[in-house]
Amino acid sequence: MKRLEYRGYDSVGITTISGNKLFVKKDKGKIDEVHKKLDLDDLPGSVGIGHTRWATHGVPSLLNAHPHFDCTGQVAVVHNGVIDNFLELRQELAERGHVFNSETDTEVIPHMIEEHLRQGCSLAAALKHVTTRIHGTYAIVAMSTSEPDKIVCTRDGNPLVIGRGMNASYVSSDIPAFLPMTNRIILLLDGEIAIITATEVTIEKLSDGAPVVRDVVKISWTADQAQKGGFPHFMLKEIHEQPDAIRNTLRLRPDVIRRGAELLSDAARIFLLAMGTSGHAAMAARYMFSSLARTVPTFELASDFADIVGRTLTDQDCIVAITQSGETTDTISAVKYARSFGTHVLAITNVVGSSITRLADHVVITQAGPEIGVAATKTFMVQLTSLAQIALALGEMKGVLDADVLQDKRKALEAVPDIVSNVISLQEERARRLAGFYYDAPSLLFLGRGISIATAREGALKLKEIAYNHAEAYSAGESKHGPIALVEPGYPVIFVAPRDETHSKIVGNVMEMKARGASIVSVIDSSDQEIAHLSDHVFAVPSGVPAEFSVMPYVVPLQLFSYYVARRKGYDPDKPRNLAKSVTVL
Repeated sequence: MKRLEYRGYDSVGITTISGNKLFVKKDKGKIDEVHKKLDLDDLPGSVGIGHTRWATHGVPSLLNAHPHFDCTGQVAVVHNGVIDNFLELRQELAERGHVFNSETDTEVIPHMIEEHLRQGCSLAAALKHVTTRIHGTYAIVAMSTSEPDKIVCTRDGNPLVIGRGMNASYVSSDIPAFLPMTNRIILLLDGEIAIITATEVTIEKLSDGAPVVRDVVKISWTADQAQKGGFPHFMLKEIHEQPDAIRNTLRLRPDVIRRGAELLSDAARIFLLAMGTSGHAAMAARYMFSSLARTVPTFELASDFADIVGRTLTDQDCIVAITQSGETTDTISAVKYARSFGTHVLAITNVVGSSITRLADHVVITQAGPEIGVAATKTFMVQLTSLAQIALALGEMKGVLDADVLQDKRKALEAVPDIVSNVISLQEERARRLAGFYYDAPSLLFLGRGISIATAREGALKLKEIAYNHAEAYSAGESKHGPIALVEPGYPVIFVAPRDETHSKIVGNVMEMKARGASIVSVIDSSDQEIAHLSDHVFAVPSGVPAEFSVMPYVVPLQLFSYYVARRKGYDPDKPRNLAKSVTVL
């Protein structure tokens, strides 16, 4: 449960079966708080289910905490996702005499199971019937005292994975939960139901009950990879893991990258779809594709894609869907919408077997390994790495890059992991010190030009996500059209200023801000004395990084700065308030 707390932590609950009776402990609050009060380890039996919640329906409270139960107290259910028609179902059940104790959508599920059990169904058959009535997204795990040796689970749009150990079985929304016990997993897909005992896993199709034979997959992650490894927080550990994550992603098979480039080469239009940090990777990718492949994709927020593009999509178009978890509901919904027009889909994700992988024509699996911190760091890096490789392959395919230029760019990309490692080593202490200067700033402005607009936006987002400082990010060219009105003596302005074709213009922007008394922090090329002299503080990045790949090393000081600001303010950067690792609600 602790290893899953990053998915939600406003309440926690565990239910076990022993002696044909359900035992439950749950309450609002983080696991450590609830455990200290209730001793969650002190529950009898060897079959149980638990849940850490991120509220969608109903405020965090004891009654709204999972698991949820039927009227008889014999059925227990935990659920991730959203049941869209739960109010209709709740009213039907209430009219038939069912009593509800929570405000959640989940609670309709155990009551529906109860009705089918009463009619003589098995637990699995009852859950199958439930799936024919509920609309929405879900991963459901259920157990009942009527069949006390098993757990039954199903999914549609939300992740669920099964682990197989020695005389033990596990089911979880994410692999790290059971990784210390086993690295042997079975993927459960949408539209399937699994009946799990300690010694056996049986999978069937929901549609017709046909048996599904699925191989056990061995995960190469070690338990240590999913733990902190001596760092005070997962986020800092994952920042330090970024060089290896980039190196591993650069080892993707060439045919995997080439197939992705072929999809884009054949497309009449290319749309990059993503949200949050993945959206900033998409913004950077527009520059990469423009520079390296003479192709300019359109970037759209996945949440707004259908409304903006409407019915203009065709089977000649291609979407690049970027999502670290492969479960982001906004992105999944946009892809499903595009698929209805026959549009092709290239997916970039970090999670094998996630929902996006079954919707795409081709999938590039990035190689970040598990990322536990809610604020994305190394998954952002591997998204950028994958997109850079695809852009290079597309440029080669279209013949727009000379062979020598192409070779130089690939060599430069291969050098990025070492440069990122250098930045971490040399700039971490500076980030910690600058966090002490600026942690109490009520507002900060992040500015960049060209591809560095994406870097600035990601820097501002990280600060908002984990340190709760108000931060805005703009194109430096737009700063004179409004944001400069905020600037007064001492106001922090952070420039992302690599030595690229935008350099002379951003020098002018730095001078404009300095003339108004701004406190200037710049992320610069280590050879850049001009901006260094204009700045109050600088982060230096080694020279020689092409503009197309500059986001990767230049964002690192901003990640570290945000981390240390959060620490200085006493916040836990791994668990920012109101956020979850995988956003699985619209």
